[in-house]
Amino acid sequence: MVMVGVIASLFMLTISGLLLASAVLASHRARTAADLAALAGSTVLMRGGPAGAACESAARIAAMNHGRMQRCIASGTEVLLSVAVLAGVNGVGTASARSRAGPGPGSTP
Repeated sequence: MVMVGVIASLFMLTISGLLLASAVLASHRARTAADLAALAGSTVLMRGGPAGAACESAARIAAMNHGRMQRCIASGTEVLLSVAVLAGVNGVGTASARSRAGPGPGSTP
């Protein structure tokens, strides 16, 4: 009977570890997708493109990284956005990340 308890405990620990790993992976994917999408949007703005095109480019890059853009604000040469990524395991939920890209303070495009 003790052996069944030990096996059940190990099984629960394994499942918990897999769920945690899925959440961490989704978080990393969300941050990567947000950073790359913001860079893509900022590049469009730096080349003189309109804000709408910058957000479209950012959304396309987010989708290529398994993300879905939730919000995009493009102004001047700066892009602020947020991206959501579904976790690989059902029931874990989604991870979201925010990112900003554009020239630093005091720099000229």
